[in-house]
Amino acid sequence: MPAVGAVRQVALSSGRDLDATLDFWRDVLGLSVHARYDPPGIAFIVAHGVRLFFTDGVPPGTVYLDMSELAAFHAAANAAGVPFTAPPALVHHDKEGQFGPAGEFEWMAFLKDPAGNTIGLVERRQN
Repeated sequence: MPAVGAVRQVALSSGRDLDATLDFWRDVLGLSVHARYDPPGIAFIVAHGVRLFFTDGVPPGTVYLDMSELAAFHAAANAAGVPFTAPPALVHHDKEGQFGPAGEFEWMAFLKDPAGNTIGLVERRQN
């Protein structure tokens, strides 16, 4: 039986304004456009080997991105006027190491891009 490999691509909505969505991902999250095709108005961002495919006509999705120094990012982004739907909060203490090194704490914060996609920012740390 063939084996499933790594995640290759995730489709996210670009909404009606591809430029605004891509600007958000660049300016707020620091990720640059890898490729863009006009027409038909699609774009790709590569985040650590995973392609994020932006197009109109798909419902908004949710993607989780690893991030270091989540609290500092939240403070700076919030001060710059970036709206968060949820501030950084502890969501899991991985005592047994089920999702990473044992004993780490997993923190998450959530925001939305202009197309309505939810972005979960995840930091794992020792405290």
